[in-house]
Amino acid sequence: MPIPPAPQVQPRNPLHGLTLQTILTALVDRYGWADLAQRIPIRCFSSDPSIASSLKFLRKTPWAREKVESLYLFMLRDARRAGTPRPPR
Repeated sequence: MPIPPAPQVQPRNPLHGLTLQTILTALVDRYGWADLAQRIPIRCFSSDPSIASSLKFLRKTPWAREKVESLYLFMLRDARRAGTPRPPR
């Protein structure tokens, strides 16, 4: 059997190595559920929100996950411009 290739290192990809749970937790810590629901109008953020239910929805819905990842990248750029420390990984 052939040996699978080693995973690629992606030093310039800020999402590399982050789980969806880590990204979502950082967004909730930064914006809160109410503001997050305004920024990304998804029912799992506005109606009885929780990390578990949001993760379940985001894992099944690629367009919603892209929006969450995009907002996370925006948050990183905004924090870098403001000079605040980067959210924990």
